[in-house]
Amino acid sequence: MGAVKGKRMPRAVREQQMMDAAVQTFGRRGYRAASMDEIAELAGVSKPLVYLYLNSKDELFTACIRREARELLAAVQAGAEPGLPADRQLWSGLQAFFTHTAENPDGWAVLYRQARTHGEPFATEVSVMRDEIVAFVTGLIGAAAREAHHDPALPDRDVTGLAQALVGAAESLAGWANETPGVSAKEAAATLMNFSWAGLENLMNGHPWQPRGAGRGRPA
Repeated sequence: MGAVKGKRMPRAVREQQMMDAAVQTFGRRGYRAASMDEIAELAGVSKPLVYLYLNSKDELFTACIRREARELLAAVQAGAEPGLPADRQLWSGLQAFFTHTAENPDGWAVLYRQARTHGEPFATEVSVMRDEIVAFVTGLIGAAAREAHHDPALPDRDVTGLAQALVGAAESLAGWANETPGVSAKEAAATLMNFSWAGLENLMNGHPWQPRGAGRGRPA
């Protein structure tokens, strides 16, 4: 972290320094294996100071989840440029998502691997962030349906289900991209657009997939 023990600095700066060290340690070592001693050493502070600022390992981990979730959500929302067609907004939002997860692999590991596997209250913190991303993507798919035809045929439940599927695919793809050398954010975003948007476009234009031999309407 490049810090010097005992150096005086504003509390907010010192706290962020500790959070950076904690995210790196939790992301690479895992929540159970990570120790407050390691975090303090990496941050260049004493362990009592970590406890003074952030109270306990559980509270420190929760603070890390909230920070990383907030920053990921902000990156996705900022990436999707308002005013563009819905598919272009989704494309730019996905690029922002994959860029952020690639540039912050420890933070993504905290959100995607660690927080989800250690039960409450950590999993709930991630769910809040995920619900906001799903709501954002739901809005984009709904907007695309309205662009395709003024009287969208997609029921609200279908739109929400499609958004859930798209976000789930993005999460899995981010994990794969971070572990596969040479996969860029643009390539990952293009993979997901090619996987999802052609099908969405057909659906929104009134050409849903049907099981062989089935009539029109929703599959039985």
